[in-house]
Amino acid sequence: MNLQAILAIYKFEMVRFFRTIAQSVVSPVLSTSLYFVVFGAAIGSRIQQVDGISYAAFIVPGLVMLSVLTQSLTNAAFGIYFPKFIGTIYEILSAPVSHLEIVIGYVGAAATKSMIIGLIILATAFAFVDLHILHPFWMLSFLVLTCLSFSLFGFIIGIWAKSFEQLNLVPMLIVTPLVFLGGSFYSISMLPEFWQKVTLFNPVVYLVSGFRWSFFGQADVGVGISLVMIVVFLGLCLAVIGWIFRTGYRLKS
Repeated sequence: MNLQAILAIYKFEMVRFFRTIAQSVVSPVLSTSLYFVVFGAAIGSRIQQVDGISYAAFIVPGLVMLSVLTQSLTNAAFGIYFPKFIGTIYEILSAPVSHLEIVIGYVGAAATKSMIIGLIILATAFAFVDLHILHPFWMLSFLVLTCLSFSLFGFIIGIWAKSFEQLNLVPMLIVTPLVFLGGSFYSISMLPEFWQKVTLFNPVVYLVSGFRWSFFGQADVGVGISLVMIVVFLGLCLAVIGWIFRTGYRLKS
């Protein structure tokens, strides 16, 4: 394992992150604060509790997941797309660096960025609501697995994309709606029975449900099922990335 190569890629991506700290951190925190004002105050005044939990506290895991999923995708996608765009990807591919080391460097940096943002947003939430994390170890475990799996997914999107428009297509038109419809701001038990069953086909439901369980000990879906779904998704992303490097899909052309 070429640790020097991994660290070089990782440090380069992290330096870019801290160089644009206002855009990378301040913007998501401000957006989350607005969500607290709109959902926590406005809607929370009408919906006092969900499953015995104050509505303002109930939406915290969903807000963290919304930011983490979006940031993981965009950071990883842009990280690998930009070298493709300017042509430096060929230097990386021709260097004595394995495909695994390239993935670890880019995905590790993207996951670290989204973890930092997720933890900052979580800290921000304490300024708005009285929050207690029932299972802190599992909270961090779900957060790490989510950051890794969606950073891998973002890496795939970055290789697939042929333009900046395509780069933003999946996060904006697919992932964000799935998060909003995945029980981020409500319990799926509040839906009619038919829509409860339909919602279970949304993979984000399992992420939000497992993460919310780590806070309150309650979930729409069994925590074991949530863990299995995250691991399966992570495995699928690894398999797709392995196929991409094996075939050279949109890397050699």
